Amino acid sequence: MACHVGGFGPELTVFGREFKINGYTMKVGNDTKVPLSAMLVESFTHTSKAQTSPPANGFGTNNNTELQQASVFLAGRLTDHIGVFSQATYSENGGLLGWDNADVRYASPFKHGNHSGTWGISVNNNPTISDVFNSAPGWIYPYMGSDLAPGAPAAPMLFGGLGGQAIGVTGYAQVDGKWYVEAGGYRSLSIAFTHHVNAGYDGKLSGLAPYARVAYTWNIPHGNFTLGGFLLDMKRGGLGTDLNGNDIPLAGPTDNFDDVGLSADYQHFMGDNVVTVNGLYVHEKQTLNNTYDGGNGSSNLHNTLDSFNLKGSYWYQNTYGVTLAGFASNGSNDLLLYGNNGSPNTQGGMVELNYNPFGKSDSWEQPYANVRLGLQYTYFTKFSGLVHNVDGAGRSASDNNTLYFYVWLAI
Repeated sequence: MACHVGGFGPELTVFGREFKINGYTMKVGNDTKVPLSAMLVESFTHTSKAQTSPPANGFGTNNNTELQQASVFLAGRLTDHIGVFSQATYSENGGLLGWDNADVRYASPFKHGNHSGTWGISVNNNPTISDVFNSAPGWIYPYMGSDLAPGAPAAPMLFGGLGGQAIGVTGYAQVDGKWYVEAGGYRSLSIAFTHHVNAGYDGKLSGLAPYARVAYTWNIPHGNFTLGGFLLDMKRGGLGTDLNGNDIPLAGPTDNFDDVGLSADYQHFMGDNVVTVNGLYVHEKQTLNNTYDGGNGSSNLHNTLDSFNLKGSYWYQNTYGVTLAGFASNGSNDLLLYGNNGSPNTQGGMVELNYNPFGKSDSWEQPYANVRLGLQYTYFTKFSGLVHNVDGAGRSASDNNTLYFYVWLAI
C-alpha cells in the first residue's frame, strides 16, 4: 500500500502513519543511501478584485506568479530506531532560506500481555508536526495555498503559533493499532537562533508550554475512522526593541493561550477509489495580560477564538482528485486587535481539482518523479465580520475570493 493519498504529499494512508510512528526507520533491502529529497512549487494567484496594496515586496496588487517553495529534505532512516524528517525552505515571498518542519524521533516496538504497539520520543519544532493524522493543524488541508492572498485575521495558537520558534520533546505510543497518545512540552528557542534560521519570533514562552494529543481509530470495512483531541497551554511574554532596533523579549506580564481541539478523520479505500474526510474544531481562551496594557494594546483582557475546518477529498487511481472544504473562524470583538469593526469572524469554502501525471507507485521513474497540478478556488461569505465594506473602503468579502494554480514537483 502507498504511504500517501494522491500518490505523494502530506496526506497519509494507514501505511504512511505507521511509517511515521515507527520513526521513519522502515527500509527496503540493504539500501544505505542518505535520505535526501527536494520539492519545488511554482504558483499563480488571482483575487476577484485587486488588493489595495501589494501583498509583499516585489509583487503587484493582483495576478502574481511566484516560486512559492523550494525545499530540501533530510527525511528517513538514520539507524534501526532513529529517523528524521527535516525541511529547509526558500520562498520568493521574503527571499529567505529558513528552517521549516523538523522532527527527529526514536521509536521501538513493545509487547505487554495481550497488547502490542510502538512507543517513541519526538524532538520537533512545532506542536502537531509530530502528529500522524491530517486533522492535526500542522498537516490539515489546504496542503498548498497562496501566501499572496487575503486570509482570516486570526487563528488559534495550535495553527502554527509556535512554528519554528520553539523546541519541544514529546513522548508517544500507539497501542494495538487503535490508541494514539502523545504528551510533552515546548520551550522558546533563543532569538539569536531564530534569526540565524530565518524563523519568526513573537515573544518568549514563560517556562514550559505543555501539549497533549489523544486519538482512537476504528478499523471499518474498506477503511478507518478516528476521533481525537488536542490540548495546548502556553504563556508568552511581550516583544520590544533595543537601542539598535533589534527585537528583544520583554520581562513582565504574559499573554496566556489555552487551546482545546476536537478532531475526526475518515478514510475509505476501494480499488482505484479513495475518499478521505478530515474535521477539526479548536477553541482558544485568551488572557492578554501583556497585550491589553490597560486597554492600549487590546480592547479586552479576555478573548476567545474558535476555528472550524472540514474537508472531503476523492481520488481516482491516485491521479485525479477533487476536494471540497469549508472553514469558519469566530471570536470576541476587539477593535484594537482586529481594526475596522473589531471582528475576526471569517467564513468561506474551497474547491480544488488535482491531476498527478507522475506520482503513482507504477508511474514513470518512481519513486523519484512526482508532479501535481492544482487549481484551487477559495471563496469568502464573510470577512472580518462583514459581507460588505470589510476594510472601511468599500471592499466586499467576495472581492477576496482567490483563484490559485500551482505546479508541485517532488524528487
